[in-house]
Amino acid sequence: MRTSLLLFALLATPAAAQSPAALKLAHDNIANDYKQIVAEVVQLTEIPAPPFKEAARAARYAEMMKAVGLQEVTIDAVGNITSVRPGRDRKAKALVVSAHLDTVFPEGTPINVRREGTTLHAPGIGDDTIGLASMLAWVRAMDAAKIETRRDILFVATVGEEGQGDLRGVKHLFTENPLKARIGDFISFDGSGVNGITNGGVGSKRYSVTFKGPGGHSYGAYGIVNPMVAMASSVTGLYAITTPTDIKTTYAASTVTGGTSVNSIPNAITMEFDMRSRSPANLAALEKQLLGVIEGSVAAENSARNTRFGTISADPKLIGDRPAGETPASDPLVKAAQATLARNGYKSELGASSTDSNIPISLGIPAITLGAGAGGGRAHALDEFISIEEAPFVKGIQNGLDVVLAAVAVDRK
Repeated sequence: MRTSLLLFALLATPAAAQSPAALKLAHDNIANDYKQIVAEVVQLTEIPAPPFKEAARAARYAEMMKAVGLQEVTIDAVGNITSVRPGRDRKAKALVVSAHLDTVFPEGTPINVRREGTTLHAPGIGDDTIGLASMLAWVRAMDAAKIETRRDILFVATVGEEGQGDLRGVKHLFTENPLKARIGDFISFDGSGVNGITNGGVGSKRYSVTFKGPGGHSYGAYGIVNPMVAMASSVTGLYAITTPTDIKTTYAASTVTGGTSVNSIPNAITMEFDMRSRSPANLAALEKQLLGVIEGSVAAENSARNTRFGTISADPKLIGDRPAGETPASDPLVKAAQATLARNGYKSELGASSTDSNIPISLGIPAITLGAGAGGGRAHALDEFISIEEAPFVKGIQNGLDVVLAAVAVDRK
């Protein structure tokens, strides 16, 4: 009875455009596909995809995309895999459904999936192998149910979503890839938690700043300028900044490297800084303040100590630039996703994060991010895990399909 009522509700909204029989058949296919989906999660997770080295996983995933019948499967210049499931109107703006190939874990990290009951443990398994496996399941389910969509669906696996990858894959998709002009909406499936929808893009500015000086013997050259002092002053200066309270805005001094030895005044010290906000104005203001703090710290050290062997300088390099923004809650894509989650018994609150959706949002293209599956935890940790308890896992994958079908039914000109 519950399934029948759900299918009736889906059919009763403009977002569905599918018959109850077809939707039921697609859902049944996902349920019957449970073991294969789990096997594909394991297989893909165990192909390492460290930062900037996603090629092996990409090659295998491209084969899998072809095997499920997707068309025009292509690995582009930066390593994204793009593919097409054609709709009836090839001229209409397409829906992108994406997941990312890369993980945060460096090359050499042991990755062996361990199963404990209904839980799978492995680095990267929920962020974002579950998204990759879900896309394959949705294509199989749509084909089994002979579901047609008016618009094309572009299934895309991106590179460089994590860390210093700086969204390079999705940036390329929207600036260089020939498909860019065809995109009308964008959905990123990232993570295993279904509750909630990310419609806000938390932007970030990340700097690597190298403080340089003449260096010298810690005893013999005592009294000369020290880049360590300018670096330390920059950190304390940053942490004296009061961030806005209207929209959450954050900063962090993150890593430090350099120096020669314990008995040497260093000639170079490098510090990395991270700043985040979903407000472009707040982020720009904070960036300006940090650069001012660095400049002031360098000037203060050059004034405070002897410069007979040289002066202190700082070289700030922008190593991460993720634009901030938001797809309005009133947008049909957001409304379609919210209605679908609510009908399926999930929370549909809106939130903000840093995902592949940041780029289309910044370009004015409606975009959201959500998860698929039955939940998990410990993302970005070696003991990352997902639940594969059959009933909630299947329901979470079915919900993802429902979101895709609701989204592709949105009428974009």
